[in-house]
Amino acid sequence: MDIINSIIVEDEHHNRENLLSILKEYCPSVHVLASCASALEARKKIIELQPDLVFLDIEMPGKDGFSMLESLPELNFEVIFVTAFSGYAVKAIKFSALDYIVKPIDTMELLRAVDKASKKKRERQKNIRMANLIENQHKEEHKKTLALPLSDKIEFVEVSNIIRCQADGNYTMFHLRNGEKLLISKTLKEYDELLSSFNFLRVHQSHLINLDEIKSFIKTDGGYILMKDGTNITISRQRREMVLGILKEKQHS
Repeated sequence: MDIINSIIVEDEHHNRENLLSILKEYCPSVHVLASCASALEARKKIIELQPDLVFLDIEMPGKDGFSMLESLPELNFEVIFVTAFSGYAVKAIKFSALDYIVKPIDTMELLRAVDKASKKKRERQKNIRMANLIENQHKEEHKKTLALPLSDKIEFVEVSNIIRCQADGNYTMFHLRNGEKLLISKTLKEYDELLSSFNFLRVHQSHLINLDEIKSFIKTDGGYILMKDGTNITISRQRREMVLGILKEKQHS
């Protein structure tokens, strides 16, 4: 499930609480970073927190929702207008609004709007990953990067900086040279297929390792691999013969 980081901008307290309540009950993918009562507060929070999505009221004291959008240095997020006034629809379209919901909020309308936001986020991530793929074609092998989708951003990691990947249910934990760990909501199988051409080897159902990061093969205790970061990696019985063969080839290469 892709997390959609969002901000609510609504000057009336009960309306903010109502929207928060609906999102919490029906839209578990929406993570509300901040709830703002004015356009001034919203502008500050949007610049600071960089949300994927903003639920924006239009008529507010001081600066209205449209003026607030115009004042931002860039609009790098989706907007769902939530307003009591239906007459602003045309202007909302000019601002490329993702959706336009009239109060009182209809839960099904909100769900459809959130689904649109989720699809838009996946499209953006796909486009970024595609740009990364094209850029990689022109890089030396050890400089190639992998785009890892985290809940709040896409992290670009040089493949050579990955020590190992470890399965965690339907997630994969990436262990990097600098000690950083990144939990990605994709299975190890997907990364096994992706990284096999970069000198990575699946030595166990739960472990995919960078062969360049092996320190030694320990023959005692049934045999295991010691990585340069000090981690002991078990070799599964089914893969043992294949792994040992590859390690011997590497030794003589």
